[in-house]
Amino acid sequence: MRSSFECEAFFEMLTVERDSAFNTLESYRADFDDYDDFLVRQGVKLLDAQAEHIREYLIDLHERGFAATSQARRLSALRQFYQFTYGEGMRSDDPTRTISSPKKQVSLPSVLSEDEVDRLLKEAEDNTKADHNSDAKHIKAQRLYTLLEVLYATGLRVSELVSLPVSAALRDSRLLTVKGKGNKERVVPLSVRAQTAMAEYVRLRAALGKYEDSVWLFPSHGESGHFTRQAFGRDLKDLAVAAKLDRSKVSPHVLRHAFASHLLQNGADLRVVQKLLGHADITTTQIYTHVLDERLHQLVNDHHPLAAADGDIATASGEE
Repeated sequence: MRSSFECEAFFEMLTVERDSAFNTLESYRADFDDYDDFLVRQGVKLLDAQAEHIREYLIDLHERGFAATSQARRLSALRQFYQFTYGEGMRSDDPTRTISSPKKQVSLPSVLSEDEVDRLLKEAEDNTKADHNSDAKHIKAQRLYTLLEVLYATGLRVSELVSLPVSAALRDSRLLTVKGKGNKERVVPLSVRAQTAMAEYVRLRAALGKYEDSVWLFPSHGESGHFTRQAFGRDLKDLAVAAKLDRSKVSPHVLRHAFASHLLQNGADLRVVQKLLGHADITTTQIYTHVLDERLHQLVNDHHPLAAADGDIATASGEE
């Protein structure tokens, strides 16, 4: 992106006043890089763009195959920028004021079944017990298994998971304190399996003398100092292939969805799931209400005295 005083001031505001997370800032920078490239081709400066330029940019995104949700996210970033420059007197109007957000199609998240998650976990656990011809392969296998157990036990965002501090494994192992979006902390319980996997991973790390000075639970030699979400995603897809699952169906985010859906299927309250996922608003969690609807329907069919033996209560009562 072409460096400018306006952009630097905007990102400084996001960092200082809104305490935006690093990943949010990086996403915004990538969005602005793309938008700025578009304006360069139009011969327009960032601060001089008008509503028609922004509409043309949204059309360009659509023609490049961007989903409505991605278009809406980019428009949201542009709104914040132009509202900021208007508020600071850098320009006399807000060109995004009259632009409507692209309509988002509400789609249900892709979810793995409990059996499919069990297959993934078993494959990962078996890999930790295999004969490895190097310490690096051994600790890599244990790391992947630990990541998977902790993710399925807690439903953490992948960025929260890979950036856990090593101190997380040294506290009360039944509970995990997580710093989420906006630096808000929440406490999530750990399953016994996740506790055991984490303890074994830390023990193995210490025994092999790896990353003794690292503050991260899952350290690496990369720039961030910890294992990256991209690397975890790649390892997870390789594991899916080994477990004879469709690799396109498996990702860290899909496992977060599985955590939430499986909790609800087994009787958890939606408000509890909201807190565990770290959603600020219950409406975000309500994408999983289809799971509740299915469970309630099954409860009625299983226990209502008028439910037909070979059908559901709607059929028995003549409703369609």
